[in-house]
Formats: sequence, C-alpha cells, structure tokens
Amino acid sequence: MQTLELSIPSPDPVVQGLIEQANRFLEAAKAPATRKAYAADISDYSAFKARIGEPFFASGGEVLALYIADLARRGKKPATIVRRVAAIATEYHAGGHRETPASSFLVKEVLRGVKRTLGTAQERKSPLLLGDVERIVTACPARLLGLRDRALVLLGFASGSRREELAALEVRDLELTDQGLVVTIRRGKADQEGQGRQVPVAFGAHPETCPVRALAAWLHAAGIVEGALFRAVDRHGHVSSGPLEPGSIARILKQAARRSGMGEAEVKNIAGHSLRSGTATTAAIAGAREREISALTGHRSREVRRYIRDANLFRSSAAGRLGL
Repeated sequence: MQTLELSIPSPDPVVQGLIEQANRFLEAAKAPATRKAYAADISDYSAFKARIGEPFFASGGEVLALYIADLARRGKKPATIVRRVAAIATEYHAGGHRETPASSFLVKEVLRGVKRTLGTAQERKSPLLLGDVERIVTACPARLLGLRDRALVLLGFASGSRREELAALEVRDLELTDQGLVVTIRRGKADQEGQGRQVPVAFGAHPETCPVRALAAWLHAAGIVEGALFRAVDRHGHVSSGPLEPGSIARILKQAARRSGMGEAEVKNIAGHSLRSGTATTAAIAGAREREISALTGHRSREVRRYIRDANLFRSSAAGRLGL
C-alpha cells in the first residue's frame, strides 16, 4: 500500500521541520487498524490483477468489476467488498490519480447488484446480557488469570466500552470517587480526533459483581500501579508489561464463557463486541432512554435505536397478544 507523503525540496530547516510534521499528520489520518486492513485489501487486489495479467493502475472499471465478482464468488460479504473498493480508490489517489475505477458507473452498478443479490444485513454476534455476565464472573477462578478476566468482563459491561478502548485503558485513566470510578476513554472509534469522554462506573450493589471492587482486586494482585490496566497472564502467573491486544479480548471472553458452562454454539457467537452490545441491550430492556445509552457507550443515535428496537421486539409486538 502506498503512503501519501508530502515532499517539497527546500534547504530551509524550518520548512523541512514543517514537512516532517505534515507527514506525521498524514500518517495519523487513518487508524492503525484501518491502515492494516487497507494494506491487506491492496495486496489481495494486486494478486488478482497479477493472476489475470493486468497492471495495477489499469484505466477503466472493467477489471475492478471482475474483482468484485471474484470477491462475491469467494463468499465475501458486501460490507467487505465495499471496504476493498474504498481501499483501492485510496491507493489510486495516493498514487496521484485523480480518477479511480471505483468512481466508474460500471463499478457502481456492479456494487449495487452485489448488495441486492447478497443483501446488506450484517451477521450479528450475541450480546452478553446481565445474566450471562453474572454467570461468567461467578465461574472465574480465584487465581490471577480469573481476577483479570472478572475485572475485564465487569468493567467492559459497566462502561459499554469497545474492545480497543478496554485494551488501551491505563491506570492514569481512572479517578476514584465516593460513587465509584470515572473512567476516561481517551480515543474511540467514533472519536478519531481524540476529544475523549468520561464514563461513570458506579459501585455495584453486590460485591461479587461490582466492577470497581473487581478492578481493584486485579490491580492489587497483579501489582499494577501504572501503565496498562489489562495485560496478558501466562500459565505460570506472570503478568506482561504491555497491554492486551484488542483482538485477544474475544478469545478471553470465549474462554471465560466456556468455564461458565456455555455450550460451543453459544461460545461461537460471542465476539469482542458482545460486552458492549450487551450493555446497550440490557440498558434498553431496563427502559433507559436513547441519549442515556449514547452517553454511556458512545454509540451513535442510529446504533442505539437498533438496540432499543431489539429490546422492544416482543414487548411492543401484537404477536404477544394473540392468545396462543
């Protein structure tokens, strides 16, 4: 994947310093996960074009239309196909091309056909609701690994955080108050400019499911006084110095769910997003309003409405009044 870079020949050290600063901003324009995904997309498109004997920057949209058909044949979902087309357009722009195959009428119509044929409904993983969370944390062992998992599950559920946000949390992001913790989320998916948001995490009514007490127990046992909150624990009980990888949170949740006795069919449908979606769904079931859920989780309004709609699916349906 090409890197967009500002290059202006100048002997002036001030200008050179500004160029370096501008290039750092260019590098920060996209999140690391986006850059990684785009690089993989470009690599796949390059391999396809090499296979059919076409140069990467061929004009027109015919080859890209064939690539879209190939992706659909390989079982890629419409959302993945759309992202790959966006990555290819970005690569063209970075290479100095004003027009891209993605903007051609042919490619737009093929994409429209893909969406109509394959549908755009995304596969949704199961939310972990309050009962699931209680079951999981009850089964966490008393050793260090279990303390970590219990704190991770309870704080993740209480704050409605994304997996990337949980993995990035540090001790400096916590402020203890009489009511509980104020957790500062410094940057999120919907907050690419890093304005941050503060999330209140209250003391739990029950000590065994209190996120504040669970986090304190983990930090004390692990000897963590600064740096990352959540870290890897090896089989010998050694705690790593760096933070968890966001991708490992799904594996931790699945393993914790297995310990609680959940079947493989249930475990398979758990993802890193399951805690966050469980927070929003549980709050909606309890009657929380849209803006209250958004303030906690940082969801956009349209996303919150989906959780409220799911929570009210049977409660507000005439199907439950048919007398069957």
